[in-house]
Parts: sequence; structure tokens; C-alpha cells
Amino acid sequence: MTNLQRWSAILVLFFIAWPARPAGAQQISYHRVEQAAVEDRLKGSPSDNPGRQKKLRQLFEAAGCKGEALMDVAAENATLPNVVCKMPGQTDSVIVVGAHFDRSGNGSGVVDNWTGAALLPSLFESLSQEPRRHIFLFIGFTDGEKDRAGSKEFLKQLTPWQRSRIQAMINLDVLGLSPAKVWLSRADKGLAASLNNVAHSMKVPLTAVNADQMGPSDSDSFAKYKIPGLTLHSVTQETFPILHTEQERLTAIHMDEYYDSYRLVAAYLSYLDQQLAAAKEEAPAKRIERTSPR
Repeated sequence: MTNLQRWSAILVLFFIAWPARPAGAQQISYHRVEQAAVEDRLKGSPSDNPGRQKKLRQLFEAAGCKGEALMDVAAENATLPNVVCKMPGQTDSVIVVGAHFDRSGNGSGVVDNWTGAALLPSLFESLSQEPRRHIFLFIGFTDGEKDRAGSKEFLKQLTPWQRSRIQAMINLDVLGLSPAKVWLSRADKGLAASLNNVAHSMKVPLTAVNADQMGPSDSDSFAKYKIPGLTLHSVTQETFPILHTEQERLTAIHMDEYYDSYRLVAAYLSYLDQQLAAAKEEAPAKRIERTSPR
């Protein structure tokens, strides 16, 4: 079987077919980080994992996440700690935005997955300029390439109540090789539909690619606890072979498409913050209405 046949047996590529509804402008508000700054954070990719963990901390601090808000959280059975940046919210509900920062193989690791990890500080900077309804946790996961040890341990360390407060997990894994893709077969359908609405409103390209050949992602760790999630990536049939090889270089990344992915995620997180909060506030009222005497 050829590589093309192996990929075709696993990969499903199609345009998202949900009816798109415009995302209200009042629900999308974020500070846009300039493209040059987003690119600079990407270009500073260290070659070894300890250096990447240290660099991610520095990027968070430069973006304004520092002091008690920025933590190294030890992960059992992992070689390095997770890097956690906490942004306060008006409620105790949580949205997790994650990306593994470690690399493996012969490549530089700039694509897999410094492209995801390096976006986290920019997303924090974008959302932290105004109050948000949810607590946001921006997490650089350790050992994503080693059976997701970092994300698994992060969840194990939480109490059942703490896990129940997580309303969504948005995972960033390999961006900038092409326009943004959503791994639809492993995504919460409501979260994916909301992402489609935001992309449609922004006129940013979004397709669905079920890239199962990439293996498990950190969003799968959350799915085990029935926490809604989705993974954004940019892998195609043509670009998959470069991962973990010497072809994985900075030049493989299309910077305009990488920046479009940043803009899409920043806007989506702002929209999701409002949408999930509104849905939660509506739910008790509906329950009361259903149980009211007739």
C-alpha cells in the first residue's frame, strides 16, 4: 500500500456543511497582537524540550502573564512540568486552551508543535485586555509526544468538582502549514459549529480534516472525562510527511495562514466565552419553567 493509499484510508477531507449563522459583533472583542509579534514568538523556537519550556515561560511573562498567574506544574511520569498561565474570570467556570510544547523525531519541532505552543501567550495577551466571564487556563503541555503524559497528569491532579468546572478544551496542534482545519470526528459538535460561525463571520477559511494518522491529541485526554473539546491543526495529505523529519523547518510555515489561525482562535475564544456563559444562564431558567405548576 502506498503512502497516499494509507493516508486516504484514514483521512477525511471535506468542507464544513453546517449552516453558518453570523456571530454577533458584540460577542467578539479582543486585542489583536500584530503579525510581526506573533511571528517573532514562533521564530524563537529552542531545539531542546527544556529550552522550549523555559522559552514558553518567558513569552508568557512578556505577554503580561506573570507572578502567581504563571505556574510550572509538575506532572508525574513526565520529563518536564506543564506551563500554566491563569487568566481570572467573573465566574468559576473554566475554558482550557492547550498545546504541547515538546518535540520529537529529527525535525526542528517548530511545526509540531511550537506553532501551537507559541500562540498561547498571544492568545492570553489578546483576551486579557478586558474582563471575561470564564477563567481561562492557557497550558503548554509537556510530553504530548509521549502518550499525552502532561495533559493526562493535569487532569488527574484535579478533583472531580474542578474537572466539572471545565466547559471546553481548545487544543492547538500543528498550525500554519495550510489554512486552519478542525478535527471534526473528535470534536464536540457544538464547539465545532460555533467555530464555523466565527470563521464564516470573519471570512477566514476553515475546513474539516480528520487526521487520525497523527495519533491521539491532548483534547482526547479531556474527552475521557466527557469534557467538550476540539483540536485545530493544518495538516493535509501533502504536508503530513514532513512532520518529525528534517523537512520540518520554519520555511514550511505559511506566515499569513498562521496569523489567520491566530486571529480565528482569538475571536473564537472571545465568542465562546460569551456563548457558553449565556447558555449556562439560560439553562436554570428553562428548568424552572419546565417544573413550574400549570
